[in-house]
Amino acid sequence: MKVATAAYSLDPLKDWAAYAAKLEDWVSRGAETGAEILVFPEYGAMELAMLDGPEAAGDLERSLHAVSDRIGEADALHSELASRYKVHILAASAPVFDEAYGARPVNRARLFSPTGGVGVQDKQIMTRFERDPWDVVPGGPLQLFDTRLGKIGVLICYDSEYPLLARALSEAELILVPSATEALAGYWRVRIGAMARALEQQCVTAMSSIVGPAPWCPAVDENVGMGGIFGPPDRGFPSTGVIAEGTLNTPGWTVGEVDLGRVAEVRADGGVLNRSHWDEQPERVREVTEVTLG
Repeated sequence: MKVATAAYSLDPLKDWAAYAAKLEDWVSRGAETGAEILVFPEYGAMELAMLDGPEAAGDLERSLHAVSDRIGEADALHSELASRYKVHILAASAPVFDEAYGARPVNRARLFSPTGGVGVQDKQIMTRFERDPWDVVPGGPLQLFDTRLGKIGVLICYDSEYPLLARALSEAELILVPSATEALAGYWRVRIGAMARALEQQCVTAMSSIVGPAPWCPAVDENVGMGGIFGPPDRGFPSTGVIAEGTLNTPGWTVGEVDLGRVAEVRADGGVLNRSHWDEQPERVREVTEVTLG
C-alpha cells in the first residue's frame, strides 16, 4: 500500500468554507497519489483558531478554546472525506477540552476509516512548552487500532522519543508520528525518535510535520519539518531505513510504498531480531559495575 505524510502549512483562514475547501484539496490530492492512509501533523488544527478572529488566534489561551470548540465540526468533515475518497485519515492533532481529564486540554489526534470508524489517540508526555505556558495535560492511554490496512499505533511528536511507549505498541505494524517542531534540531529529534522506534520494534513509522511561519498563531508561529516514512534497515527495507522523505519546509505530500507483510517477515527472520530480543534487557541492566581507570 501507499502511505502519504503531510508537510502542512497553516493559513489564516477567514471562514469555515475556506477551511473545508483547504482540507478537501489536501485529501483529494493525497488520494490521487494512490495512498490508502493520509497523515496530518501535530497541532495542524490550530489554524481553526483564526475562525474566531485574529484576536482569539493571537491569544494562547483563547486559541486553545477556539480550536477545541470546532473539533466536532472538523471531525464530521474528516469522516465525510475519508468515506468519499476511500482513505484512512489521521487528522491533525488539536487541543481538546475533555471533562474526563480535568479542566485543562489534551493534545488529541483522531483516526478516521473510510467505513465510518473513528479512534482517538491523546499525547502521553508533554513537552516543556506544553507544560508551561500551555498547561496541556496527558489524556487517555495508548490505543492499538486494528484496521483493514493492518495494526496501527500513534505516537504524537515527543512521544516518539520514548521507547517504552513504542514497546507498548509492539503489535503495531505501522506507527504514525504527527509532529510540530519549531527548529531543525526539534525536527531531527523527532525524526531520530521515529527511526529508532522503527528499528527497535521492526515496524514502519510515518512522520508528518507543520512547515513554514504562522505569525498570527503564538502556539505554532515557527515551524520546520518535512514528511518521512521509515522502516528497519534490514531485509526487504532500504539499507538506510528511509522509505521516503520530502523536502525540508516544502508543503505537500510525501508518499511511500509500504508492504506490511515485510514487517512480519523481518520480525520472524531479519538480519537482527531487536523486537524479539527486547526482553533480554532487564536482566542485563540490573547491575552496573563502576570501574575506575587511571
